[in-house]
Amino acid sequence: MANSFNRRTWIKSTALIAGGAAFFSGGITQLMAMPKRLQQSWSDRLNDEAAVLEPAPVMKARLSANENPFGPSPAAKKAIQESLELSYQYPFMRMRELTGKIAEYEGVKQDQLFMDAGSSPILLAAAMFYGKNGAEIISGDPSYNDLPSDAQRHGATWIKVPLTADYKLDLDAMEAKITSKTGLVYICNPNNPTATMLDTAKLKAFCERVSKKVPVFVDEAYIDYIPDPQSVSMIDMVKKGNNVIVARTFSKLYGFAGLRCGYIVAQPEAIKDISKYAVGSMSLSAPTVAAAIAAYQEKEFLQDALKKTMASKEYLYSVLKAEGYTYIPSSANFVMFPLKMEGSKFSKEMSNRGVSIRTWKINGAEWCRVSIGRMDEMQAFAEAFKQLS
Repeated sequence: MANSFNRRTWIKSTALIAGGAAFFSGGITQLMAMPKRLQQSWSDRLNDEAAVLEPAPVMKARLSANENPFGPSPAAKKAIQESLELSYQYPFMRMRELTGKIAEYEGVKQDQLFMDAGSSPILLAAAMFYGKNGAEIISGDPSYNDLPSDAQRHGATWIKVPLTADYKLDLDAMEAKITSKTGLVYICNPNNPTATMLDTAKLKAFCERVSKKVPVFVDEAYIDYIPDPQSVSMIDMVKKGNNVIVARTFSKLYGFAGLRCGYIVAQPEAIKDISKYAVGSMSLSAPTVAAAIAAYQEKEFLQDALKKTMASKEYLYSVLKAEGYTYIPSSANFVMFPLKMEGSKFSKEMSNRGVSIRTWKINGAEWCRVSIGRMDEMQAFAEAFKQLS
């Protein structure tokens, strides 16, 4: 796979945090000086940032990072403003209020919940713990690669399992790859970048069976784009005592990508293990905590954002069909479709027209992933796309 995916890496790429221009002026020299094993990881980490930072005449549509352009909610924004007055204080009590709300809604105990500034630091912590001593980390390919690539950078072996013919994670093939060296099986559901969803009953059976051998980490970053998230979540597997870790984030439907708030639900022992490598709730700012309390399960806003996302997605489907393109039916806030030209050229031409997207090469074929934006952004995509299709 030519382009491997990483959507949260801006908080790890300190050169880009310091300034994109500074990185590109001196960072290439640093990259070339790295061991070859690490060069590819750093190259992977530039993809999302480069898609957004690549110069364009005018940025009309930012459709490359799977963000929710409809949030945060008005209630969350108001909570942020009101929190500033006491933001000189550590938000201990408010943090307890937030974890209490989440634990009550999900029906889990407080010691089964661990929060951090987005799910990125939790994925890194899991990578470091379960990938230590050269353990094997099994994941789909292509899939979201934060956890397995971080584990590989720290000495683990990354076992990549191709997707099925319908672009879903191949659970049977992944299970067949388990050995005595396996440290963790990583599942992204809905998967990124394909936006495909696994059959819930099959995934539950997989988790119950496989977690008796090795831990199963299920990343549910996009689960809120499913009409009834609780019915398809693997948190139920945790409540039944299985060695399953479920990651959730506020970065998508809640619109918190820039606010950074995420958590995992797992067995207390797994929480203790992972927390050794993460900061935890102390990494969340007072404004973020206040916003998360106000936004959590804010049904009316979430339903409205979901409705708008679906409308934009249906519009995108219609554009692709009209231009003679197929696509993978999406269970998330992005759509993947095969291209009829070289991916980097398509990305560049779209950028020149003010639209940022992401491209992949899968099994020798060129693919594009388009994040779902506001209707005006999707119309900007359509206008640019029709000039190239």
